[in-house]
Amino acid sequence: MNQVKIQIPSLIENIRVIESFIDNSKEEFEFEDDIYGNIMVAVTETVNNAIRHGNKFDKDKNVYLTLQVEDNLLKFEVEDEGPGFDYNNLPDPTAPENLESPGGRGIFLMQNLCDEVNFMENGKRVQLVFNITAPQNGSSN
Repeated sequence: MNQVKIQIPSLIENIRVIESFIDNSKEEFEFEDDIYGNIMVAVTETVNNAIRHGNKFDKDKNVYLTLQVEDNLLKFEVEDEGPGFDYNNLPDPTAPENLESPGGRGIFLMQNLCDEVNFMENGKRVQLVFNITAPQNGSSN
């Protein structure tokens, strides 16, 4: 199993570091372009949430990004140093009363772009799982 880990201070401009990390990972592990787009959006959104909501833009707190590659899975883990959050009680961003509200869309987006999203340690750690094998005919997602 391969594992790569980086750490960034909680500054929005460090999203660029995350983008470079994903670009390098694409070259190293040769995943498909369509999955690359999903990974880029989902991982940067998750890191953005960690900086914004988890660490509250405190540059003395870090966000950690780990990539594990095993079998046909890419597992990105994003961890912040915040208090966590109640991920079971997020508003549904598709509900009519929430369409104007910016909150909750990031997680909704992550869940739609990834094959699996796991919240750990009260939401301080989020694991995004991508299956990098092409689905066979007849399988549905």
